[in-house]
Amino acid sequence: MAEILEGGCRVSDMREGEPEEVGTLRAWRQVGRDTGAQAISLRVLEFAQGLSPGIRNEGCDEVLYLLESPDSPNEDDALKNISRKGAKTQRATIFIDGWPFEATSQTGIYLRPGETLAVENTGPEPLVLISSQCPEPIDSESANSASVASVTGPLSPSPPVTPLVCLADRPAQPAADRWYRVLVDDEVGSTQVTQFVGSIPPGRAPDHFHSYEEVLFILRGEGLMWAGETNTPIAAGSCIYLPKGRVHCVENTGQGELRLLGVFYPAGSPSVRYEV
Repeated sequence: MAEILEGGCRVSDMREGEPEEVGTLRAWRQVGRDTGAQAISLRVLEFAQGLSPGIRNEGCDEVLYLLESPDSPNEDDALKNISRKGAKTQRATIFIDGWPFEATSQTGIYLRPGETLAVENTGPEPLVLISSQCPEPIDSESANSASVASVTGPLSPSPPVTPLVCLADRPAQPAADRWYRVLVDDEVGSTQVTQFVGSIPPGRAPDHFHSYEEVLFILRGEGLMWAGETNTPIAAGSCIYLPKGRVHCVENTGQGELRLLGVFYPAGSPSVRYEV
């Protein structure tokens, strides 16, 4: 069950609640207008084997992130410095307006307003993407019933520009005793939203707040999510909503790093924060 902390901070599990199901896709909506967010959303999209129906992105910037599989040894030396031991690199074909792009886990994906996404999973294990829309459409649906034919042939005269960004290709930016890597921002074409991956060492950082609305997805590690004087445990798979201006911090209570995926709206730099 979702935990509501001081000031409207919300923490839930990635598969909490009943999913929406369309074709090979199951979708869990963990953050959105219906849970108290003003403009940002967070959905967990799970794709079974095969080609998914098309998901049309209406009127907003949408960013997605392809997760690793937690079950098998890592097989990709190119990601060895930033991949988790015991995690297997996932591979998928991502169709954007019918144009195919090969993607591996730890990749950010940018969808422009009006573009259609489909995912082809050729392996037996489900693929999981974490999606955020900014601003979330007021009358949005998890997926539509676009036919397979409509997403395997080009829907636009030319392929989208730089829609995929691999974590291993992005430079690490130091921030005190931690680092972050920006995946999607205005350099890729998104003027509305910023997507990044951050690493937090053991311990608790100072309380702070931001001038934007934010969602976090915990990729690995364990800790506590603090909002004011309240807190709740977090671990891999935790979904977190932080209202604009909410004083908070993430405490890493483990022995190794705590790694998280962050998305915020309006766009900006993950290094900008205001301590209290």
